[in-house]
Amino acid sequence: MVETFRPRRRFRRQSVIPGFGITFGYTLTCLGLVVLLPLAALVAKASGLGLSGIVEIARDPRVASALRVSFGVSLLAALTASVFGFLVAWVLTRYRFPGRRIVDAVVDLPFALPTAVAGIALASLYAPNGLVGGQLEKLGIKAAYTPVGIFIAMVFIGLPFAVRTVQPLIAEIDKEIEEASATLGANRWRTLTRVILPPLIPAVLTGFALAFARGVGEYGSIIFIAGNLPYVSEIAPLLIIIKLSEFDYGGAAAIATIMLAISFLTLLAINLIQAWSRRRFGYV
Repeated sequence: MVETFRPRRRFRRQSVIPGFGITFGYTLTCLGLVVLLPLAALVAKASGLGLSGIVEIARDPRVASALRVSFGVSLLAALTASVFGFLVAWVLTRYRFPGRRIVDAVVDLPFALPTAVAGIALASLYAPNGLVGGQLEKLGIKAAYTPVGIFIAMVFIGLPFAVRTVQPLIAEIDKEIEEASATLGANRWRTLTRVILPPLIPAVLTGFALAFARGVGEYGSIIFIAGNLPYVSEIAPLLIIIKLSEFDYGGAAAIATIMLAISFLTLLAINLIQAWSRRRFGYV
């Protein structure tokens, strides 16, 4: 009887860079100290209220309204940023025009601009007496000091994520693929939906997740344009600041824990969809 040996599954894969043990330990240490430990401390602080106390805070009308504004507007803003981010990335990658490098650099401005400066600029621009806000007022649209202003601020800070995640993959798509699709009789819409978009879906979802996460946790660029009206345009991060100013550390930790749980479940769902799309469509 010939005994066959199956190769054992190795814990690590071979890499050209040596020192797996050191780098792996360093990775776990950094993640533990920088990410997991603060989150564990947050959950531990909120757990002092008990599950019933956290549920009671979550059911508070003001807290529930702030959570709906933060997550609802963030979701809508991330969807909008993903669509327009794809278009901007496509134009910057596929077309050559005067000033293209300047436009490409402008995309990264929300990364470098202090959030308070961005908030003041947006509030001045979209206020009822502002350059854009005044014109919107004539159309019966009030942007500043409403959820519309929050939406504008979240799109502003989320657009760079949507552009930069999909732009490198668009650059890798060979134009001959589009020409081959046209040669086979496909129109432009069919080429876009059947040839171009499928391999870009994982990158689009990554940009969406990053824009959504940034929007949920954003504070500085929103409070100046939001108006911060309870039950109308008050965001959850601002409510946490209010709780802290009132020395209600347990309440602040509870709201933060609720936001953490909702964000984790949302991002987990997005990552599962992203993994499925990668298996379904593959990479570029």
